[in-house]
Amino acid sequence: MTPAKLAAGSVAVAILVLLLKAGAWWLTGSVALFADALESVVNVATSMAALLAVRFSQMPPDANHPYGHAKAEYFSAVLAGVLIIVAALLILNEAWGAVQRPRAPEASAIGITVAIAATVANAAWAVTLLRAGRRLRSPALMADGRHLVSDVVTSAGVLVGLGLVFTTGMLWFDPLMAALTALNILWSGWSVVRESVGGLMDEAVPQDQLARIRSIVATKADGAIEAHDLRTRQAGRFTFVEFHLVVGGETSVNAAHAICDRIEAALKAEIGDAVITIHVEPEGKAKHHGVVVL
Repeated sequence: MTPAKLAAGSVAVAILVLLLKAGAWWLTGSVALFADALESVVNVATSMAALLAVRFSQMPPDANHPYGHAKAEYFSAVLAGVLIIVAALLILNEAWGAVQRPRAPEASAIGITVAIAATVANAAWAVTLLRAGRRLRSPALMADGRHLVSDVVTSAGVLVGLGLVFTTGMLWFDPLMAALTALNILWSGWSVVRESVGGLMDEAVPQDQLARIRSIVATKADGAIEAHDLRTRQAGRFTFVEFHLVVGGETSVNAAHAICDRIEAALKAEIGDAVITIHVEPEGKAKHHGVVVL
């Protein structure tokens, strides 16, 4: 399934879950279920933003965007994070009001069943999004999937809280679970924003991936003297790698080009969607010897 189809599926699932959770809240009157439904309003908004971002990111490079449009997904993820945080603050306000004016929720079997159905639907789609997001290397899909995981956890907590209210008669369990839901959502929103800002700021690839890149360059650069000034960054599903490759003065252009081709092929086999730039330099530019990757 393509990223655009997955994003469109997220919109449909988010709307369905919102309707289910709103129905569960209407049937029970639980402030915790109201908080859960409010988070689903954010899910609808963020999934729509992800759909637009994914479609925009798939556009081919043009004169104004020669490196493509992949970073559009980071903007979507930042927006999702901000909306998640806003929803959490609204939920905290609602929970505080419920603490001051406690109200017993209705023990509606239908309402609880509907809430469970919404949680199961969210969990199934979250697994789908996370698997596809990793495979397609899509920040927007990953952000949407991680938020849904957070939503599933909080929904489960809300249901536990309602069970405690019905079995113990202690009304404060309901707003307590709403507040805990909000705190979990706040953490989820902060994590999404932090990771997305890293992408917008051209953050380097993770250290384990960087180590693999260095190892590939070192082992595939036979015939070169050295590789140095290695730099990496990520933009959506693309990984950008650039470095300087020092070759001997007697090395022909064809031979140097063959070394570059060999390195590029190995890196693309490891990374997938890689954009690689290699600047070939003469022997006098070497900082060390023995194909050291600096």
